[in-house]
Amino acid sequence: MKAELFQRLLAERAAKHPVTLVTRLADGAQALVRDGVPIDVGADALALTPEQIEEINRRLRADKSGVLESSGGALFARCHVSAPRLMVVGAVHITQALAPMAAMAGFEVTVVDPRRAFATAERLPGVTMTTEWPDEALARIGLDARTALVTLSHDPKLDDPALIAALRSPCFYVGALGSTRTHAKRVARLTEAGLAEAIPRIHAPVGLDLGGRAPAEIAVAVLAQVIQARYR
Repeated sequence: MKAELFQRLLAERAAKHPVTLVTRLADGAQALVRDGVPIDVGADALALTPEQIEEINRRLRADKSGVLESSGGALFARCHVSAPRLMVVGAVHITQALAPMAAMAGFEVTVVDPRRAFATAERLPGVTMTTEWPDEALARIGLDARTALVTLSHDPKLDDPALIAALRSPCFYVGALGSTRTHAKRVARLTEAGLAEAIPRIHAPVGLDLGGRAPAEIAVAVLAQVIQARYR
């Protein structure tokens, strides 16, 4: 591996960016791909087709390294990823069940809620929290293809900015709590914000339809849908 490429790989991993190192087995030519875009690491970097990049991104989301066949010879895609992330907006009762369950499932969980009476260590022990406004928190933290975002506050002032940020990002899952009627109003607001084409990405009402109504049951349904989306 060339020194320039190696240093860039180390930098991307240090920043916790999910990246894929692609190597052509025939001659060792390499490329580095992040968020569906090959990173410029020299004029002699391995050229990839759109189809190959699409397959590389699928493997990255599922964290499955492996061989890709191509007309130019076999390629090996080595995925370098950190733990998948779950961003939850709203430190509500559902979150009290969802956060520890998601952590047990291997997610790095962060709860965002500027309402300090809700976002407390007593209510969410051991959970990473921020009391920044959602748009500020998500801009600072960053959203990538290994991130799922769920809005549970049921307050448009908190949920809408988070959804706007998520729909403008490569998040693999976007979900929002609320009834069909609530979602219809949400769709109108997001359409006005210029996101009409991205709105179908939102899972709403959030979670698989398991029939549960209690906060913990809804949390199970949400986590199940997030896991399902991750591996699809």
